[in-house]
Amino acid sequence: MFQNSPSAPRAGGLTASPLITRNAGDSPVPLGPHPVSLHTIRFTGSGSEYFRIWIVNLLLTLVTLGLYYPWAKVRKLQYFYGNTVVIGHTLAFHGEPKKMLRGFLLVSLLMLTYGVAGRVSPTAGAVAGLILAAIWPALMRASLQFRLAQTSWRGLRFHFTGSLKDAYMVFLKPILVSLGVVLLSVIVAAMLPRALSGIFVALIAIGGMVCLGPYMLWRIKRYQHQHYALGQLQTSFKATFGDMLRIFLKTGLLSVVAVTGMVILCGLLFAAVGMNQVLSSKPDMRQLMSWSGLLVPAMVIAYILITQVIQGPYFSSRMQNLVWTQTGNRLVRFKSHLGWGELAWLALKNWLLVALTLGLYWPFAAIALARARLQAIVIHTRQDPDLLLAQANQTTSDASGDLAADLIGIDVGL
Repeated sequence: MFQNSPSAPRAGGLTASPLITRNAGDSPVPLGPHPVSLHTIRFTGSGSEYFRIWIVNLLLTLVTLGLYYPWAKVRKLQYFYGNTVVIGHTLAFHGEPKKMLRGFLLVSLLMLTYGVAGRVSPTAGAVAGLILAAIWPALMRASLQFRLAQTSWRGLRFHFTGSLKDAYMVFLKPILVSLGVVLLSVIVAAMLPRALSGIFVALIAIGGMVCLGPYMLWRIKRYQHQHYALGQLQTSFKATFGDMLRIFLKTGLLSVVAVTGMVILCGLLFAAVGMNQVLSSKPDMRQLMSWSGLLVPAMVIAYILITQVIQGPYFSSRMQNLVWTQTGNRLVRFKSHLGWGELAWLALKNWLLVALTLGLYWPFAAIALARARLQAIVIHTRQDPDLLLAQANQTTSDASGDLAADLIGIDVGL
């Protein structure tokens, strides 16, 4: 949530009122002691406009063997940001492709070195992997700093306040916890009978795999969302590890149910066809084999449906709702209401149309997905946006701009 710095003046304008004031044309609704304005984010992009940008970006990236990628990304971000309307004003992206090219080349070189080292020898690959892992937190922080410093709203740049130490602690603490659990499990397993030690180690391994992913993602999201800032206003993040773990567990349970249902359905259909042939007076084995040949495509389609239409939309909608609803402060907060059914239907439609058009529907799908995600977010403000912006401007200097100039343009999509 946005937090005022200790030296910031106390927010004014929070007069007692039993009403929420919404956007123009909405009627006031009773809620609490302070006036709260609700502002839905609007996205005005269109698939036909973005198609022209996307096709040019794709062709030039292919022709230049990937070197045009930073220019393509700037054009994409400028279009998406320029069509994202926040409280009556659009966002803007100011990144320079030449600066982003340096960061792109650096990351590409690191990944290429890691890939080549792995082919030379396992030892060289392990060393390169350790080096890449050692600098990854710094790259993550630089990416967040660059993206926020190049984004503005009403002429004021955002910035990222997370420290380099905190970036390393995001990854270091889960690693230390994992090593501690492994060491403790080895000690305990050595004290147990051989028949029980294997079961104990297996349970610890399964529990570790189930918890480590959600724990790491929770730490990354917390690092990101509690260090976004606009002027003196900074966010905090109130979601707990338990909140994130529940989403993972529910997604896993949903996946198990979906897979079980698909397997049972395919088995029943195959059994019905086989039984029909067996009971037939003239069984046709070629027809039975042709039905058997359809089993693999059916399983592929079932996998796509489970992962992209059921599992993916559920996880994405619940994660967005959790992360953004727990981001904000006493003056500004966010609420996300992205529905699983809405996202699942959109995913199904997008996948079908992308497949039918051999990929040409992709930019239209990207626009539809961005609109659904952005317009599901509502901004709650307990102070007039103009006053908030004025307060943010009071303590804002050119530090963010200087910081952006010092960065090498790393933007790895974080």
